[in-house]
Amino acid sequence: MTQGHGSTVDGVLRRSARRTPARVAVEYRERSWTYEELDGAVSRAAGLLLAEGLAPGDRVGTYGHNSDAYLIAFLACARAGLVHVPVNQNLTGDDLAYIIGQSGSALVLADPGLAGRLPERVRVVPLRDTDDSFLARLAEVPPYDAEPRTEDLVQLLYTSGTTALPKGAMMTHRALVHEYLSAITALDLSAGDRPAHALPLYHSAQMHVFLLPYLAVGATSVILDAPDGDRLFDLIEAGRVDSLFAPPTVWIGLANRPDFAERDLSGLRKAYYGASIMPVPVLRRLRERLPDLAFYNCFGQSEIGPLATVLGPDEHEGRLDSCGRTVLFVDARVVDDKGEDVPDGAPGEIVYRSPQLCEGYWNKPEETAEAFRDGWFHSGDLAVRDADGYFTIVDRVKDVINSGGVLVASRQVEDALYTHESVVEAAVIGLPDERWIEAVTAVVVARGEVTEDQLIAHVREKLTSFKAPKRVLFVDELPRNASGKILKRELRDRFSG
Repeated sequence: MTQGHGSTVDGVLRRSARRTPARVAVEYRERSWTYEELDGAVSRAAGLLLAEGLAPGDRVGTYGHNSDAYLIAFLACARAGLVHVPVNQNLTGDDLAYIIGQSGSALVLADPGLAGRLPERVRVVPLRDTDDSFLARLAEVPPYDAEPRTEDLVQLLYTSGTTALPKGAMMTHRALVHEYLSAITALDLSAGDRPAHALPLYHSAQMHVFLLPYLAVGATSVILDAPDGDRLFDLIEAGRVDSLFAPPTVWIGLANRPDFAERDLSGLRKAYYGASIMPVPVLRRLRERLPDLAFYNCFGQSEIGPLATVLGPDEHEGRLDSCGRTVLFVDARVVDDKGEDVPDGAPGEIVYRSPQLCEGYWNKPEETAEAFRDGWFHSGDLAVRDADGYFTIVDRVKDVINSGGVLVASRQVEDALYTHESVVEAAVIGLPDERWIEAVTAVVVARGEVTEDQLIAHVREKLTSFKAPKRVLFVDELPRNASGKILKRELRDRFSG
């Protein structure tokens, strides 16, 4: 094995395998892997990828659902010096072709059921579930045990593309290892936890805030195909799971289940939420139902690995709308459009400086220069900082609504809507309007009988009248990406006509 200092993504697993070789690292369906077995599989998988003719620095797309094979593929790319390109399994057509083409992926590891969606020119290797799959062929080649360099790229982490075409954030081993340590310390991750990983592993939050940090501390992780409420509740009641991360949309779905009040969920000790803003009324309902459950708010974005701030369980009281304080390796400021600090309590753009940050955007020099200015990464999030260092996200800069020359934060209107018993989900957007420039518009998923006028009147009781929606549009569901973020750009496009 070549000599190195081990500050690499795959080195995280290697150290745990040496420390606790016989402990179960991962369970998926009927399979389980000890740390020693998982580390050995990663070394053989790295050798298999290189035997396919790939060379360090080549990009490898991974287009599959959650599985142990998906995790092994990512770690194998890391060990072989390849650049992993996680691809949203819901992408099709031009969106899918864009990421494969823009990344220059030399090969795509794909679930057999998804491979037919890929462009014909793409070289595909089955990820699992076939006799010639990546996972089934691990015994064919000897282990590959060289170490990449800490400054090497390990992943192109594509942004969610909620406001524009996705950009590939260039993540190094060094950046992600720093982020893992930030996650471990801020989220109180320990070897004794029993976490479930139910959100897509292609997404940075589930992979880099939870699964990899949990491998670093030596916990036993349960990988699930999806955040299925029946399966999750069964695992919690059986004592197999005591820790769960989910975006607000999933927590809302769990809280709205008819059996939520009857199931014994006392075994759940840690609840993590993030990836999008949690409506305060929903968080209150969850805390009332599960008063002993420790809630953590996780906030950040792809470019920073993605964890930037955390609100811990002992910090929620009196600041339920806050996303907390910066984690170990992150420095943050709130600035105006000239890059100058704004006073505490005043809104501005939150900017970051951190070893967790990406190196820029893959083959997008103009976007990189725009985002990285004066030594700081400009997030595009509008935030307020208080005197104690707690941040509250007001909105995405691009989602703030200019209504009659007055700026309205969509989150505040959404929180008011969520206090109405008939509102299941809500997204507030600005739509072009001759009088108001942008008309505050609520797009709502409702239960029971409720009218547009009733919801507008309800918001007016909670907020200043100019913040109330001018229109309420009812839909069966809100468009979102696999991480749970509501696609407001799609809503604006749909209803702007």
